[in-house]
Parts: sequence; structure tokens; C-alpha cells
Amino acid sequence: MAFKEYGNYDGVGLAELVRSKQVSAGELLDEAIARTDALDPKLNAVVVRHDDHARKQIEAGLPDGPFTGVPFVLKDLDLLAGTRTTFGASVYRDFVAPHTGTLASRFVAAGLTIYGKSASPEFGLMPTTESRLHGPTRNPWNLDHSSGGSSGGAAAAVAARILPVAHASDGGGSIRIPASACGVFGLKPTRARNPIGPDRGEGWGGFACGHVVSISVRDSAVMLDALHGPEPTSPYVAPPPERPFAQEVGRDPGRLRIAFTDVSTYGDAIDPEIAAAVRDTAKLLEGLGHHVEQRAPKLPADPADVIAAIVASNTGLSVRLAEQALGRKVTDQDFEALTLASAANASRASGVDYCAAQLQAYQISRSLAEFFAGIDVFLSPTLCLPPLKIGELDTMARDLSGISPLLRRYVPGTSLFNMSGQPAMSLPLAWTTSGLPIGMMFAGRFGDEATLLRLASQLEQERPWKDRRPPVCA
Repeated sequence: MAFKEYGNYDGVGLAELVRSKQVSAGELLDEAIARTDALDPKLNAVVVRHDDHARKQIEAGLPDGPFTGVPFVLKDLDLLAGTRTTFGASVYRDFVAPHTGTLASRFVAAGLTIYGKSASPEFGLMPTTESRLHGPTRNPWNLDHSSGGSSGGAAAAVAARILPVAHASDGGGSIRIPASACGVFGLKPTRARNPIGPDRGEGWGGFACGHVVSISVRDSAVMLDALHGPEPTSPYVAPPPERPFAQEVGRDPGRLRIAFTDVSTYGDAIDPEIAAAVRDTAKLLEGLGHHVEQRAPKLPADPADVIAAIVASNTGLSVRLAEQALGRKVTDQDFEALTLASAANASRASGVDYCAAQLQAYQISRSLAEFFAGIDVFLSPTLCLPPLKIGELDTMARDLSGISPLLRRYVPGTSLFNMSGQPAMSLPLAWTTSGLPIGMMFAGRFGDEATLLRLASQLEQERPWKDRRPPVCA
């Protein structure tokens, strides 16, 4: 295989080459490392490197899995024993993981060779990836813009064809937001579909989950087969799939009932190019034979207030655990201003306030369940503005008051499906006139990744994105 062809394959395709001995796992790793070395000075996507760990994986013998020999990076929030994990925070710059998380163990069992960690904002708090510790991760479509967040390093690496697939996680949109910003595919699974233990029972009150971003729909589906299922510490489990998720790719989705909106969650007008892209996608879906109508759910509570309260409490716990480990109070040399402000907000709130926010999340979930009783899929914009410029969201600013209003305009709708636990995905179906990707978000009923994967596969065939590559690309 000529290595110039590496970027033409998805992860399943590369694994097939290894299985047929057309290329070795070591050669694929060397190629991924060479691409990282060449592009990362521009992108800053892979911020922790442990190439030797990956080489030792290969020398020890890789498990026989669907991705055997495929190079891979974990997001810099998850643990892999003996490797550095910083959580994007200065205080953890030298932290070495004492054990491996369940999800990372399943990535290893799938045969992936893990040679580093992708950039995340501090504790994954922002929809942009610009930590003080590691610096900004730039968008391969335009280096002046953010790659999104919090899985911004993963999405940038995949978009630039450093890797065909990379670990990502999503507590309020952190798979779908960078997938939209970087022009790749990102599926947030149903709550409890994939494991998050053993260090967490629930992430962000049940909002957070882990999966991947990828170039192909196939990689996401095959990876979901490799990852899903409960672990001993799971507080609950997702409904079992009818068949392997991989078998949904290419399957006829049938005539789906699809509702759509071209305004924000709050009914506000959005960027005109993005609104036009939503309407164009609705026409495309209608042309494919689906029943399409314009309507949106009515929400009983403000999702921005709900997620702010839940995330603040969890951030406060993260700061407290750091203080317990250090044996001292943390300072602004340890954590960014936004992290400390969020933790301070949590300390001023009560347990009753937290329970009230959880109740509002459940009320939003119920209203969405009622809305989905009459439809199969809901289409809306993943982002309501083009990818932000580097520096627009400053987590070290003295005045943080502008962050919430900007988030309300930028990502008003992604967190809804973290609250409800429903699967949702971003597909790169449009681009702005300036060349930045526009992601379309599709949400399905609870437990119904199958319908989303069938629809994604249909749209991937109808409007392919694989060969559309950014200016910064291996």
C-alpha cells in the first residue's frame, strides 16, 4: 500500500488491510505519527504523546478486533494506565493514570493502537478547545477559527486525515459541536449505551457519554458494536439493539417522519447561511421520500439554566477532589478562571437547587418524549453560528459575563438530548461561502440509534463528504 492512500480509508478499511497483511500495524502507526508530526504544529490537536506505549501494544500482540492495527488517540479526559492525562488543566500537567477506564479498555480490546491524547478544554467545559495549559486547537478548514469543543482535538485530527476515527465524549454537545465545526461525522449515543466507569457512575448527572468522531458512518456504527454494553458499576442500561449497529449501515431507513426547525431552541433567528442549509437539507430529505414538516418542541424550562447548574456542581466536585489530592486550596495557577467561577457558583447553591435543576431536566425530557411520539427524527442546526474565531470564548477573562449569552446564540440546542438521553448526530452536509463546515443535527427516539445510522448512511451516499478535505490536510 502506498502511504499516500492512508487517508482514503476509514478505520474498518485500514483494519482490513492489516488483516489481509497488505500493511502492518507498525506501518500504520508510523504513518499516523508522521502525519501528526507534520500537521500538529499548525493544529495543536494531539497534545499528549505516548508513541512508545502504542509500539509496546503492537509488540505484545494486538487483540483480534474490528479495528486491529488502526492508530487512535483518546480524548485527554480519559484514563489509560501508565500514560499522562491532563484533563486540560495546569494542575494535572504531570498526572499519570493509575488505571485504565472501562471505555479505554474496550478501545484496546477492539485492537486500536493508542499513541496519544487529543486536546480538550479544561474538564471539557467549553464548546471550543483553547485550554491555558495546551493552547488553542485550530480548525483545519481555517486556522483562525476554533475546531469546536470539547472534543476539538479529536475532530481536527480526523478532519485533517491524521486519523480516520478518534475518541470523543459529549456532555452538552461535545461530540456534535466539533463534528460540525470540522466537517466530520459525530454520533452521541443513547444514555448508558457506552460505559463511563469505573471512576464515574454518571457523568454530569447522566448527561455525558463517550463515543467517537469519524469520517465514515460505518466506523461509528462498528465502534458502537465494540463499545456498548453495561459494566459492573452501571446504574442503568440502554435498551438492547435489535441487531448489530453495523448492520444498520446501508439498510433502507424507510419513509421517516421528520420534523425540522431553522431557528434556535429559543425561537430566535440564526445565521442566515445555516438556516438556509437546514431548509436545503429538509428539501433533500423530502426528495428521498421522507415525510418532512416544520415544527419544533416547546420546552417547559430553559436548557441553558439547567445545564449550567448541573455542570457547575460537577465542576465543584472536580475542584474539591483536586484540593483533597493536593492537601491545599487551589488557586488560579491551578485552574482557569471559568472553572473556579463555576465551582464558586456551585458552592453558593444548595442541594435543593441541584435537585430543582435535575427536575427541570426530567421535565424537558418528558416534553421531548411527547414531541417524538409523532415523529421519528428531528432535524435542527448543530451550531447556530459558524465556528467561532479563536479567542472569542476566553476562559481566563476577568469579565466572564459575555460567555453565557454567546453560548446561548452559538449552541442552544445540543444539550437538550443530553438531558433526555436520546441519541443525536451531526452530519457535515453543507459549507458556508467562506468554506467553513455546517453540521446538521438529527435526533432520534431514546434507544433508537438504528434509525439514525440508517438515515446517516443514506445521506452519506446521497451527499458524500469523505473526499471533501480542508486546506490543512495530510
